[in-house]
Amino acid sequence: MATRQHLLSRAHHVSSALLGSRLNKCARLPGFNTTQKRLRSTDSQLASLLKVSPEVADAVATNKPVVALESTIYTHGALGDDLYLEDIVRKNGAVPAVCGILAGVPTVGLSTAEVERMVNEGAKKASRRDLAYLVGKGLTGTKIHGGTTISGTMVLSRLAGIRVFGTGGLGGVHKGGENSMDISADLTELGRTRVAVVSSGSKGFLDIPRTLEFLETHGVLVSTFADGRQGNVDFPAFWARESGIKSPSVVQNEAEAAAMIYAQEQLNIESGLLFANPIPEEYAISRKDMEHAISVAVREADEKGFTGAENTPYILRRIRELTDGRSVPANKYLVQSNVERAAKVAVELSKLIEGGSRSRSSSSQAAAFTIQSPGTPGTPKVKVDIKPEPSKVTQQQQSNTADILVAGSVALDLSCDYSGGVDAEGNKAVSPLAHVSNPSHITQSVGGVGHNVALAAHKVSEEGKVRLCSMVGDDIAGATILANLEASGLDTTCIRKLGREYPSTRTAQYVAVNDADKNLVMAMADMAIFSNHSFPTYWNSAVAATKPKWLVVDGNWAEADIQTWTEAGRKHGARVAFEPVSAAKSERLFAPPKHGGQLPLRLFPNPSVDLASPNQYELAAMHAAATRNEYFSHSWFEVIDAFGMRGSRDKFVRLTSSEITDMGLPQQNIQLLPYIPTIITKLGSKGALVTMLLKPEDPLLRDVNAAPYILARNYNDHPYVGGVYMRLFPPVEEVKDVVSVNGVGDTFLGVLVAGLAMGGRVENLVDVAQRAACLSLRSHESVSMELAGLKGELRLAVERE
Repeated sequence: MATRQHLLSRAHHVSSALLGSRLNKCARLPGFNTTQKRLRSTDSQLASLLKVSPEVADAVATNKPVVALESTIYTHGALGDDLYLEDIVRKNGAVPAVCGILAGVPTVGLSTAEVERMVNEGAKKASRRDLAYLVGKGLTGTKIHGGTTISGTMVLSRLAGIRVFGTGGLGGVHKGGENSMDISADLTELGRTRVAVVSSGSKGFLDIPRTLEFLETHGVLVSTFADGRQGNVDFPAFWARESGIKSPSVVQNEAEAAAMIYAQEQLNIESGLLFANPIPEEYAISRKDMEHAISVAVREADEKGFTGAENTPYILRRIRELTDGRSVPANKYLVQSNVERAAKVAVELSKLIEGGSRSRSSSSQAAAFTIQSPGTPGTPKVKVDIKPEPSKVTQQQQSNTADILVAGSVALDLSCDYSGGVDAEGNKAVSPLAHVSNPSHITQSVGGVGHNVALAAHKVSEEGKVRLCSMVGDDIAGATILANLEASGLDTTCIRKLGREYPSTRTAQYVAVNDADKNLVMAMADMAIFSNHSFPTYWNSAVAATKPKWLVVDGNWAEADIQTWTEAGRKHGARVAFEPVSAAKSERLFAPPKHGGQLPLRLFPNPSVDLASPNQYELAAMHAAATRNEYFSHSWFEVIDAFGMRGSRDKFVRLTSSEITDMGLPQQNIQLLPYIPTIITKLGSKGALVTMLLKPEDPLLRDVNAAPYILARNYNDHPYVGGVYMRLFPPVEEVKDVVSVNGVGDTFLGVLVAGLAMGGRVENLVDVAQRAACLSLRSHESVSMELAGLKGELRLAVERE
């Protein structure tokens, strides 16, 4: 039990997401005269006050690294909105948790939209003393926002079970504080709340010696990162790396800092820890310049009577002026550096805790929390056994299996829609001009074929689990994508982040240029991360662990990886679908023969691929590659001959059209069927052409309603081939208000595969998949947010006989 207790032993209180749904029972410790009933009542009341986002709650409960961030830096700061602090935390392997009071509700894990709301509507600065006031007002109907200071953020962090907090500069004892008693609440908070704070020391205009003396009196560990320096180092002075005051102790790296946090916790010492991180040298302002600016600013503030809450803002403003604005970018970079350092400390701490907790059976089993009101000696500690009842994402992560595994790309998409102009003759131009700058409307979103297919399947699946297996780089784009995936509810367990030790690991990006009618003119894609890196053992283990009903593979992988994925799917009993991505990449499925002349793809009745969804250009490219690499060989003829087709042109025209037949689409489909027994050719405004190779026992061969679409039957009692089904499904509607064509085909396949995983048949699912594609046509997103509205229709299609 002791090894479980320390997993999250620092929480005074956990969120409503945890306590509201995960709290099973409260067990009092021996020696405390408190009833279980009273404890349960108290915890329930606490849970109704504090809100923790599902992502942060899950991270705390499962020992993922978490970094708390204050909200005053946004609501009351002057550093702009381009700090990217959350991105920095994610990039370094941790989960960000912005703390604040949102409309009277203490919240840990504020979203970007919630922070923007606080900034736009105005927020009060909230220290420890203000929390009860703001929350109490909220309980009585007055909804006030509060941007938490270091002190307020520490309180909320401790309540939510977060151990590490990254910020800018600490408050301290003001000059003359021995008379004015102007001492920041940050210092007293460190003396009673066990949270590790990473900052660039105290602001340089404060009385640093008295600040350190005050922290010592309150039992606060103060240690400065050596940052490559030897021996005793100075405690930093915010903008300057040196203050002239030696640090009480020195910490060499993040692992040492994590060990100190761990030791503090195990020793049950309730005071906080301060890790001073000097500003990066390239952004620092010299101690001499800062001392001059501070001297002038402090003297003027005293002469003009700026005291109390007005003192710091005035001094900061004058320092900015006296340093010719250099203090502002310095402030920005030091905050970013501190947050990065905090994330690395949190990662090391998570590893340390994991190493000390190996005897626990599973993170999904009961964990133990210690709950105690901060700063109240003698208050009973309550051991709370918590068996998580996770969010949807957590449920997926706890279970290795999934109904659908999508192995494909995830990328940042940029869609450039030409906004029109006038050509040389004065007519409205539809297409952008070459070699010049064109007016356009540009939007950015998370896309990538694999991502889009997985997201579409996820949105329409009822109980089924969908997992995406992909790769991102260790960069801001990769961190943004991971955050987006988690926010959308997609399981990121199989997303592999490649560090800088690998070459060409830029997170994939895709740029589409569309004409005024939203039709694609050209696209540029940087997908090198998928074609340059291969981890076949990992791909195999992902399929083995997931055990999917359907495996979807997109064409962004290298030829060898496509073969690895398809073989892994077959080996572990999955049906395999192939999404070609583009004409050039579609050819990768029909790769040249291996050494010895063996073809990479298997033939029906045990094909490597069960289904493919090319457009007409991708179909032609696949057919050309199969021809070029001699796939239409002796074994292929054995299957083709079983179709019994003679004089098929008239049948092709009847089942499709003269135009489609003259394009050669039916013929290409037929010739590829032995390798891909179900081919759905996406024809845009003309609908979708379904061609299927049927086994003798397929009910379509005996269905009167399907008879018009049976292109050929086998009358020779072939053991595997019963016939060929070909049907042109017309478009379900004409979409005139097209917003974007990006992701439309991916949406189609994702919804189709979701239905197949639920037990549906292709011919019953095509119209629902087309309807989903229409929704994405009307959406700025690659996958429409309205797809969930098709769940009922998809269920009816699945149940149709």
